[in-house]
Amino acid sequence: MKGIFGIFSKDERAFTGLESAIVLTAFVVVAAVFSYVVLGAGFTTSDTAKATIDEGVKQVSSSVELCGDVIAKEGSTDGTVGYILATLQLTAGQAPVDIGENSGDGMIVVSYTDSNCYDPGVTWTQQFVGNNDSDNVLEQHEKVILNITVPSRAELSTNTTAINQEFRIEIKPEVGAILPFTRVTPPQIDAVMNLK
Repeated sequence: MKGIFGIFSKDERAFTGLESAIVLTAFVVVAAVFSYVVLGAGFTTSDTAKATIDEGVKQVSSSVELCGDVIAKEGSTDGTVGYILATLQLTAGQAPVDIGENSGDGMIVVSYTDSNCYDPGVTWTQQFVGNNDSDNVLEQHEKVILNITVPSRAELSTNTTAINQEFRIEIKPEVGAILPFTRVTPPQIDAVMNLK
């Protein structure tokens, strides 16, 4: 027969089950918090990686392209080339590009190179043709003609017989790849020439 103190004696079995339940619950809570932190960090990292990839694609894909011919116009002195005309449009799926009204005003920079000079920022003006909404932003289905002034020290404008002269023009939008093109003047300088 148990004494009165036998009722209050320790019974390890019940406390062992309760302690195990508490420890198991603590492990589950810690695991849940840890998984939340890991998943949150993973989502943040993947969002950052996605943004980086998107920006990289924007920088390497050209936002503008040539559409149509490149035209050279005779300069003020006979036998020289004074202007190069290039028609641009957006490449498929690209965001609109702020052209501006003229060089220094827009978000594009035009450079000129030939055997005699390199000018990293030549002057130019723009004229929208066809569909346009009367702003200075090149959008889908719009075309703009850049009238690029040949630098005064360029081979095309200093040589009074600027025949068979190679030159390179680079159009650099604020976002997107550079659009370069190289042309050669024809064997005869006319008032207007289509450079192929």
